[in-house]
Amino acid sequence: MMINKVLLVILFWAFPGLIFSIQNYTGGNNATTVNEIPAITKGGQGGKIIKVTNLNSSGDGSFREAVNSDGPRIIVFEVGGVIDLGKSRIIIDKPHVTIAGQTAPSPGITFIRGGISVTTHDVIIQHIMVRPGDAGEPKKSGWEPDGIATSGGNAYNILIDHCSVTWSVDENISASGPRLEGPENTSHRVTISNCLIAECLSNSTHAKGEHSKGSLIHDNCREITVQRNLFAHNKQRNPYFKTAATGIIANNLIYNPGNAAIHTHWVKSEWEGHPEPPLAKIAIAGNVLIPGNDTKIKAFINGDHAELFLRENYIENNSSGIPLTAGTFKETDSPPFQPAGLMTSGKVTDYILTNAGARPADRDPIDQRIINSVKKKQGRIIDSQNEVGGYPDYAPVYRKLEIPKENIQEWLDKMGREVEGK
Repeated sequence: MMINKVLLVILFWAFPGLIFSIQNYTGGNNATTVNEIPAITKGGQGGKIIKVTNLNSSGDGSFREAVNSDGPRIIVFEVGGVIDLGKSRIIIDKPHVTIAGQTAPSPGITFIRGGISVTTHDVIIQHIMVRPGDAGEPKKSGWEPDGIATSGGNAYNILIDHCSVTWSVDENISASGPRLEGPENTSHRVTISNCLIAECLSNSTHAKGEHSKGSLIHDNCREITVQRNLFAHNKQRNPYFKTAATGIIANNLIYNPGNAAIHTHWVKSEWEGHPEPPLAKIAIAGNVLIPGNDTKIKAFINGDHAELFLRENYIENNSSGIPLTAGTFKETDSPPFQPAGLMTSGKVTDYILTNAGARPADRDPIDQRIINSVKKKQGRIIDSQNEVGGYPDYAPVYRKLEIPKENIQEWLDKMGREVEGK
């Protein structure tokens, strides 16, 4: 089917659902423009500016102190380097905050030996690296950090954008809440975009043993968008949506999943004694899978207890004949909510390898190694960060910021574009 490029763009803007209703449309590198993903919150816009001036885990001038401040706030960094959390996670429980990692001097901000938990609303987290690792703990010891996790009914209107999250022992990025208390008590309206989600640790310190999991979207989480991310070297959950969740999985590049790529499922034992939950409702569109050294999956998309809207998902280098779909699911022609900023699968690989992660124009050696592993079709699932060079040990770098008196958001956006290479 040949469609005039200009006409296609007009149709995309006028009728955004139409682009994926054209069954035989295969796209290509010149098809459709790559539009921005609309922000779902303004975060701390209009609030006070708080400067992080050191790399301490807590105390005056620390990131933790800035997060724990009251009121709308924009957190900027006059220091770059590594913040060792010492196995103590950061909890963001006060709303209306923007974490602007793009303001840090090179090599940016990396958190190690801990993660970030979000339990409140209207939060923007951008341009940071979170690398919990095993913290030197014994295998199966019960040290089980997430990288970035949202939890509970107050966790909504959250944007996690251009972050690099690796070496977690539970999930690298997740959204959750108590499954049996209804969707109003779980995370909702969460967007995970342009992130590098990789190398979640496999046989490590999780009490269950093997637990290399990219991203989990828990039962009943609603309006979760997972778009334009790189999932690499995670055994499962690339991503995984559980029952009664609703969301969009679009334009992600998934490289070297172990035994599951995109997955939906209902764990019946977790709902014992309760009515059968509704089906998950997920739009899965324009994603690309590249098998790797550890890939032994039944299908690219394994659906169970779900209603799926499927369009233009693609498997590169499919010499082993991996099926596109498997499982028992209902296919629908209507997405649960309308995807935005979609591009065709022909654009995805180049776009993601150029744009995903905390600082695409200024990548640290860890991100660059992972990007190279995808380009060269190398790399593997790991059990410890020590297998790939260990925790980073960057020297602190300091830079005074000149904060403008007006147009703060324009200033932040400009700094964001600089570390993104745009």
